[in-house]
Amino acid sequence: MTIRRATAEDAALLCDLAERTFVETFGHLYPPEDLAAYLATAYPLELQRQQLQSGDYAAWLLEVQGEAVGFAFAGPCGLPHPQATAADGELKRLYVLRDHQGGGRGGQLFEAALQWLQTPGRTLWIGVWSENFGAQRFYARHGFEQVGGYEFPVGNTRDKEFILRRAAV
Repeated sequence: MTIRRATAEDAALLCDLAERTFVETFGHLYPPEDLAAYLATAYPLELQRQQLQSGDYAAWLLEVQGEAVGFAFAGPCGLPHPQATAADGELKRLYVLRDHQGGGRGGQLFEAALQWLQTPGRTLWIGVWSENFGAQRFYARHGFEQVGGYEFPVGNTRDKEFILRRAAV
């Protein structure tokens, strides 16, 4: 198992992995037309490439025997909270394919993203599905507290999301 920083050349791989992990994790929750509508616009290749080139965003790939099986993606905070600013950092996505979960792999991806995000005086944010109790417990162990919520659109479905924050260090 290795974790490496993704480059702009990994944009297509990252988009594909983001779609695969989203469908595997949440796909069963949505009517097929809502899931299809979401996936049609959720992971645009050129945007992913631009973000990785910008230096404002970063991604890490978890690879097992040369195959990407998980990732973390972070950048400026874009969550709808009145105290959030673009200068704050946000863990935007953290997923590992089901067959490769366990053994602390997600935690290692989280640590890689956290090291990059964490700078003195920077508040960190995470949006998490209200019914993803395992993720909520994990983030709470790392000092994140629920400070708000919003609706996350997947087609015509609206998921209740929690906004978590960890104060600047």
